[in-house]
Amino acid sequence: MSDFWVFGYGSLIWNPGFDVLKKERAMLHGLHRSFCVYSWVHRGTQANPGLVLGLDKGGSCQGMAMLAPGKKRNEIIDYLRARELVTDVYLECWRKIRLSNGEQVSALVYRADSSHQQYASGLCLDRQAEIVRNSQGKSGHNADYVKSTVSAMKEHGIRDHSLEYIDARLKF
Repeated sequence: MSDFWVFGYGSLIWNPGFDVLKKERAMLHGLHRSFCVYSWVHRGTQANPGLVLGLDKGGSCQGMAMLAPGKKRNEIIDYLRARELVTDVYLECWRKIRLSNGEQVSALVYRADSSHQQYASGLCLDRQAEIVRNSQGKSGHNADYVKSTVSAMKEHGIRDHSLEYIDARLKF
């Protein structure tokens, strides 16, 4: 099997959890990065949900394209499904992305399902920061997720002003 691309826009940037042959910045059009998913497992609970990033309709998203080894395709996709589809709030799909060298490739993408009960739409940035500040789940405190994501994005030259605003509000 041939190698394949996975598009990361949040924690996959700093914690892919699978062998990555190559990483490079990429742009996805038609979806944007947003705190549009209530986390009931990794960064919150059903009683006290956290917020995690999802790809929501419209705009574009700069993220990281990760080339995964084709010989481990089934293993990697099974891992990503167990991680991303734990409550079925994400939809798995293949989308065209543009790599930093201009090449267009197909990548595995996990986008938010706007019809799912965990879909969080229309929250102002200050409310998002409040939720993040006060939640944690089995993978740790929600604020650590934000800080790790912002740090990794900056390391790769990716800016997201909304995410940086929320991160700045998390200083205790």
